[in-house]
Amino acid sequence: EDAASDKPAPGGGSVSALVGCLGASMACMAANFTVGREKFKTVDAECRALLDRFNAGRRRLLEYMDTDVQAYGEVSKAYAMPRDTPQQKASRAAAIQQALKAAMAPPLEALRICAALIDDLQRLVEIANPNLISDVGVAAIHLYAALRGCRLNVEINLASIKDTDFVKQHLAEIESADARARAISDAVIDKVAKAIRP
Repeated sequence: EDAASDKPAPGGGSVSALVGCLGASMACMAANFTVGREKFKTVDAECRALLDRFNAGRRRLLEYMDTDVQAYGEVSKAYAMPRDTPQQKASRAAAIQQALKAAMAPPLEALRICAALIDDLQRLVEIANPNLISDVGVAAIHLYAALRGCRLNVEINLASIKDTDFVKQHLAEIESADARARAISDAVIDKVAKAIRP
């Protein structure tokens, strides 16, 4: 209801984190239907380690739903600062730059989490209970969608940041993460599709 309303937040950053949380949940589900089963005892320890990482990522993404809202609030406060005098204008400009960098942090961290979890799907799709393989595919779809959404929210902040070195460094990071994540998620989805098609 809040996201659908005319409130300024939660917005795309929070929604992207939620999508990632749902994707991680599907990975957890697939792992939970694998661990503790006699049939999969040879990969039990490995799958439990994956499950731990997916659960940790899920929880952190849920937290970023809220931190993104808080960070946006600080940007709004900075833009609302007075600008009647040269000193006020300078203080406002500095506060805006600081707030934009802070606002970029939640979606950037969420993007990094999604990228790491997508990496883990490469192994999960190989060892998870095959009855849950479609859920691994759903995890890949949601985690990559979340990563793309987070990227947009990083980029919109970078567009207003004047520190060119900072911008270049983070653009390079997110472009690289996106390319890798897309290749892996596509491979996982393709494997799932081949496994379930008649």
